[in-house]
Formats: sequence, structure tokens, C-alpha cells
Amino acid sequence: MRPDDSSSIPELVELASILDAAAGRLESRVLCSVRAGDRRFPVIAVAAGNPSPEAPAAVFVGGVHGLERIGAEVVLAHLRHVAERLRWDRNLHRTLECLRLVFLPVVNPGGIWRGTRANPNGVDLMRNAPVTATGRIPFLIGGQSLGPGLPWYRGGRDGTMEDESAALCRLIESEILGRPFSIAIDCHSGFGLRDRIWFPYACTPLPVAHLAEIHALTSIFERSHVHHPYAFEPQSRQYLAHGDLWDHLYRMSITRPDAIFLPFTLEMGSWLWVRKNPRQLFHRHGLFNPLVEHRQRRVLRRHLPLLEFMTLAAASHECWLPRGEQRTRHRALALDRWYRTTP
Repeated sequence: MRPDDSSSIPELVELASILDAAAGRLESRVLCSVRAGDRRFPVIAVAAGNPSPEAPAAVFVGGVHGLERIGAEVVLAHLRHVAERLRWDRNLHRTLECLRLVFLPVVNPGGIWRGTRANPNGVDLMRNAPVTATGRIPFLIGGQSLGPGLPWYRGGRDGTMEDESAALCRLIESEILGRPFSIAIDCHSGFGLRDRIWFPYACTPLPVAHLAEIHALTSIFERSHVHHPYAFEPQSRQYLAHGDLWDHLYRMSITRPDAIFLPFTLEMGSWLWVRKNPRQLFHRHGLFNPLVEHRQRRVLRRHLPLLEFMTLAAASHECWLPRGEQRTRHRALALDRWYRTTP
């Protein structure tokens, strides 16, 4: 078996190109190596900025589902944007003196190579964490343990996580959890006619402990980007699911009382692309990715302001995090907005 077949996946080729062009301005390491048939692919993390555990951080993740290649491509576009700015942007260098940036663009290279949502073992990585949902779970889509022959398979009943899921969790545990403040955004596609930004929980309709902070972040984004295309909401407003990785990591984070970790999922509304080009229904990737080149470029441009905002919000978190009465007010507004109305 060949030691590394990265050249057969365009997203890994693009990642290698970015790292080569960065000429030492970015750090990278292989978290694990995964098999797909007779091939082997690396799962690569990239980082820049202040490594001190006292510095805040922003994390960008893509490619968890192999069919949703646009998620990996959005993260890679942002990584290239950062890498190119490191050549000339003094403001970015000053920001990175007090901020850590972490990228994991291609979590599931085996799934991308095979053209499947799941990894090569048939496991849906976003249903693979040791989290059991409470409430009414939609059949199959909420995660199932019947077997890899059906979609949304959670994995074995022994609770062992897949290599890719475990690598992501180790990265977040070692690089992120315990910092005074951190944000993660995981890029996906395939749900509805609108771009959505989901936050935990997926496993329960109950609100998270840091609901006030999430509402405060949403508020400054909406005031700064008046014409934005996103619907912010807890994932539980749409459906409940077992095994969500970000639920798992968020629950780990709240055991550390002096740290705030806010994980988000960008769920790009891929039905928009199908509506504009119905022929995509007859293509394997058409339900999850824009297949027309100008729409692909438009999507890559569309989300850069969001990812840049998350970077700046992490770096400047002390300026907007609510405290005291403000925190009480933000929590009340969040409960009214997201938990006292129907979707």
C-alpha cells in the first residue's frame, strides 16, 4: 500500500499548495492517517499565531462529510486568504500576537475520495461521539446503530470513536479547551434553502450554559453585517441527533469553569443551488455542492466575511462578552428568540 495518496484528492492538493506557498509562516502536522481501500490519506491540521494557552483561539473545520466537499473548500479558501495576508498584512500579524488560529480543512479524506457522506468504514462522523440524544429522534437521520449499510450510522456499540473523529477531538482538547475564550465553526452543506448557523445542542432542546454569550455574538454580527444571509439557531430547532461531535466537545468544555468555548456549524443551504440548476439532482454531488463554476466561486466569496468575523470576535472577545446584568439580559433575549417560539 502506498504511504500517502493525497495527490488523488484535490482538496489535499490545494492544502499542500497553500502550505508550500506559506514558506514556514504556517504550522502543520498530521493528526492521523486513514485507509480507504488500498489507499491511505492524512488528516492534517494547520495553525498560526500565539500558541500560549492563555490566548483566545478560532478554529475552522471542513470536510467532515465526504459528499459535502464545499465545506472543505470554504475552509481552504479562508486558509489561503490568511496565508496570503501573512505576507504583507501588519494588522494580521498584530492580531496573531494575541490569537491562535487552527484549521482542519479535510477531516474525512477517505469519504471525499469515495464520494460518500460517511468515512470508509461507513460511519457518519457527526453521529460518532458518545452522546445520546433525549427526546424524539427522527428515524435514521438522528443517528442509527443498525449498521453501516444504512446512512447516518453511529458506529459500533462499544463507543469507540473513528480515527477521524478521535483526531478532531484530540486537536480541540489539546489546542482549544481550557483557553479563556475560543470559537469553532464547522462548514457543511445540504440543508434547505437558507444558510444556517447552528449552535449546540443537537442532542436536547434545552439551552446551553453559554446561551447569553452566543446571543451577544449573534447580536454584534447582525449589527455589523446588516444584510447577512444567515439564520442563527440551535440545531435542536430543526431536529435532534445522537453523537454530535460539537455537543460532546462543548460538554467537555463546560467542566472548565474559567473557559468559554462556542462551537458553531455553518450549514450551507444547498437546495438553492439545485433550484437554480435542477440538473444537479442527477449528479452524485449535486445535492450538496454547487456544480457550476461561477456559483462555486460565489459561495467561496460569500462566507469569507463570516469566517473573518469569527477570527476578529475571538481576538476581541473581552470587548463584547456580556457580564453581570448584560449577561442576564442577553440570556432572556435568547430564550425569547430561540426557545419560546416555534421554528
